Amino acid sequence: MRISARADYAIRAALQLAASPDGGPLKAEAIADAQDIPHKFLEGILNDMRRGGLVLSQRGGNGGYRLARPAESISIADVIRTVDGPLVSVRGVRPPELSYTGPAESLLPLWIALRSNVREILEGVSLADVASAQLPARVSALTTTPDAWVNP
Repeated sequence: MRISARADYAIRAALQLAASPDGGPLKAEAIADAQDIPHKFLEGILNDMRRGGLVLSQRGGNGGYRLARPAESISIADVIRTVDGPLVSVRGVRPPELSYTGPAESLLPLWIALRSNVREILEGVSLADVASAQLPARVSALTTTPDAWVNP
């Protein structure tokens, strides 16, 4: 699975909004500077997040962006789906829409299992969890084995 730059930037921007002390609006430029995200790219991402109902925008001198819902109710999966679409696809196709024959037939249940596990983790972690550095125990446990940190 690959996390696109777009999804990474969207999550980081959402976390910056979640960490805003008073929940007030933050300007896109301030988010871009704080997270080292190209400003123009971030503007497009924030617009997608606004259209997707994750952030609200406010114009004016005191304007900017803020989360549309409490950070506890926005999962990492919500953010990724809003800016990139389905969490897991194969050649741009969702796994249930695929079919294989012969020795490749068992690929479909493999892709479904992968999607199920990705969903379990990304839907089970909220912006508030990450912003407060309090990942759910089941997610933290996956990082405790030494090989979790090694690239094969």
